[in-house]
Formats: sequence, C-alpha cells, structure tokens
Amino acid sequence: MNYRAIIKSVSILLLVTGVTYILPLFFSITLHAGDYQALLVSMCITLIVAGTGYGLTLSETTHIQRKDGFVIVTFAWLFISLFGALPYYFSGTVTSFTDAFFESMSGFTTTGATILTEIEDVSAGILFWRSLTHWLGGMGIIVLSLAILPIFGIGGMQLYKAEVPGPTPDRLKPRITETAKTLWIVYVAISAAETVLLLLGGMSLFDSLCHTFGTMATGGFSTRNLSIGAYDSAYIDGVITVFMFLAGVNFALHFAALKGKLVHCYRNSEFKFYVTVTIISIAMATCFLAFQTPYGFWHSFRMASFQVVSIITTTGYSTDNFELWPYFPQVILLCLMFMGGCAGSTAGSVKQVRVLMLLKHAYIEFYETIHPKAIKRVKLGQTIVSNSIIQDILAFFLLFLGIQTLGTLFMAALGLDLVSAFSSVLASLGNVGPGLGSVGPMDNYAHIPILGKWFLSFCMMVGRLELYTVLILFIPEFWKR
Repeated sequence: MNYRAIIKSVSILLLVTGVTYILPLFFSITLHAGDYQALLVSMCITLIVAGTGYGLTLSETTHIQRKDGFVIVTFAWLFISLFGALPYYFSGTVTSFTDAFFESMSGFTTTGATILTEIEDVSAGILFWRSLTHWLGGMGIIVLSLAILPIFGIGGMQLYKAEVPGPTPDRLKPRITETAKTLWIVYVAISAAETVLLLLGGMSLFDSLCHTFGTMATGGFSTRNLSIGAYDSAYIDGVITVFMFLAGVNFALHFAALKGKLVHCYRNSEFKFYVTVTIISIAMATCFLAFQTPYGFWHSFRMASFQVVSIITTTGYSTDNFELWPYFPQVILLCLMFMGGCAGSTAGSVKQVRVLMLLKHAYIEFYETIHPKAIKRVKLGQTIVSNSIIQDILAFFLLFLGIQTLGTLFMAALGLDLVSAFSSVLASLGNVGPGLGSVGPMDNYAHIPILGKWFLSFCMMVGRLELYTVLILFIPEFWKR
C-alpha cells in the first residue's frame, strides 16, 4: 500500500473541493447573505489542511495501484464530506457536527436526505453550497480530478474504476483524462440548458442554478420547504421531469447523441428497459390516482410522471405528498427506489442494467429447466455477458439485500417503526433521499437518533460507491501484502 500516494491524492481532491467555495462565496456576498465568514473560514481550513498534505508528499510520483484506488476513493469521499460539513456548523445552520456531517454526506453522495426543518430560513450562501455539493458529487469529484491527477504524476484509471457507478465503466476516449473531460463537458452543457429553461419559467438565477444542480446530480436538495411543489408550475414540473430523466441515462449515450449517433440509444438494451419501466410505472400510477383520488386525469398524470421519474432516478424532488396516495402507487415508488437509473448515470441504487440482466438470467434458468439440453447465454444487445459478470451481479444483489435487512433491524432497534426503518435505509443506500413513514417526502431526518444518522451516512457512502469500494476495506486480506 502506497500511503504517501494515497495522502497526496486525497489532498489534491480536497484542494479541488476547497477551490469550489468561491462560488457560494460569490452568491453570499452578492446577495448580502451574511454567511460569507463561515464559508471563508471553511475554505481556508480545507485549503490549509489539503495544502499541508500535498506539501508533505510533494516528491511522491509513484503510480497508484488497484488497492490504493479503493482507499483513495473511500477516504476522499469521507474527508470531503467532513470538510464540506464545516459551513453548516460554523454558520450556525445546525447546532451539532453530526447533523452537519449528515447534510454534507447527503449532498456529496447525491442522496438528498436532509435534517433541515426550515430550509427557506437558511442563508443563501449555505443553500448554494448545499446544492453545489450535489453537482460536484453527481459526476464525481474523483472523475473531475482525473483530468488533474496526471499533472501531479498520479495515474487515474484505478480511481475511475473504483468510483464510476455501474458494472463496467465506459472508456469514451483512449486516455482516462480525456474521458473525464468529455464527461464533464456533457454534464456542464446539459446543466446549462436546464438553467436557461428554468430561467424562462420564472425562476431566479439563484434558484435555477440550485435546482439544476439537484436535478443533474439526481440529488434533490431544494431551496424551498415544499420542494418543486412550492412553484406550482406545470412548466417547471415538465422541465425538471425531462432533465431528471436525462440525468438517469448513461452519459456515454449523451455523448453519442451529441455526436449525432442516436442509433446507439435505440440499440442500447438498458436504455430501452429504462424507458419501458418508466412509462409503465407512470401509466399505472396515473390510472390509480385518476380513479382513486379527486385529482382528475391530467393532474394525476402530472403528479405521477414527476414523482415516478424523481424516484426512479433517485433524485428525490417532490411536487406532491405521495404518502397520501393509494397504497399501490406507493409500492410502485418503493420498487423504483430499489431499481434506480442507468449505469454510468448520476442516479443511484441498484441500476437498471443489473435488474435487466438478472431477469434475463432468471428466464434462462426457467428455459433450461424446460429444455435441459438447451444452451442459452445472457445477452446485452448483441453482446454475450460472461458468467463472471452474472456472478458479480448476483453477489451485488445479495450484498445489497443483506445490508438493507441488517440496516432495517438496526434502525428498528433505535426506535423507528418498520416502514420508516426500512425506507430510511433503502433511501440512504440507494441515494434516493425521501422514503416513507417518518422520513417521507414532506418530512425529514432531523428526528433520527445520532447513532442512526452516522449509520445512514455510512449507507449513503456505501451506496454511492457501489458497495464493494467501501466494504472491501473491512476485509482483513485487503490489508495484507
């Protein structure tokens, strides 16, 4: 294990985080928010610590190995969240560091679970920082820094494999640095388009940027207590619904589409499955709302489409309290929390491609039972999926369900009811944000016991980094030579 390279890498990532404080500082000063001192102090502390770590390992030029990559990504996310919590604490937005860390981890992991009860009372600089943590965490500070690390003599492919969501990270360009730049160009371009459209809908520049950050990162932090429902605008609902859906798509497909290769989307099995699941879910939720509530068809469609897309992409924005819906559409949303968006997107949870391949594998098991001499293989498009990938997916599902079960028991032991315990863990592990029960869309996580907040924060990080990246550090063999 190259500890000097690890310290140097984490320090560089912290430096990147420290520099980004410039943006909330700008809005704090411009809008006379009065929280610039907390942001400035947080920025200085982050830069000093990061600069010290980098200075002490300045001569380190050794390339990082696979094991180093797992340690760097995990500890980078941990320390970035720790230092990202400082503005909340120094500004007095929260009174305990536990709450500050929970909010910070929720932001950087794009979970969107909050402990703030009166969001509209929070100062503008802190709100902007809160939303910015989403946007940075969405594509990944690690991926951003892949374009920077080689300059300092540190390779990036191990970080990319450890951080990028999904079974197999796509290499869009021959060099990993070029891949990182390409991903961020696409990310920024789509974000800019959404910001402009929200401005045209009557949002202020501040609100447009904050909600764009939450949408593109599939995070869900809003500047309003009632989330997107506070605007009561069909136009804004429509714009955010479309961009949440786009954020749940593999960014490799966005890159292909921008180059005019739309046929890649048509041929992509996961994308077609994602579209199908979304349409069917919206249709079923709309029908139940239209017939079992006084909404009417078009209002039911508007509410159902927003909530379904928000949950399947693990964004967590809301325009309606879906806890008051009939039970069947609530169950649909619960299932979508588990599925998540596409691999290679900013969405969290299990990912559509894993669900699709597991369903195909189950079908083949049935088929071979009926036809014992038949030999069929799981295919993704025209590509045959190897047995090792299927085994990895089965192991991932088992591990996900195991953590979900043990986590539910743990939260229940802390005093939460069954629905709240189950959905709080699922919403954290899947980086969704709102759940059901006492952590529903119109509630928050402020009432969770201190131990529960630290545990859910751990679940957020584990889920954001696809389970293995973090959990492998608890295996004794990992630390052996």
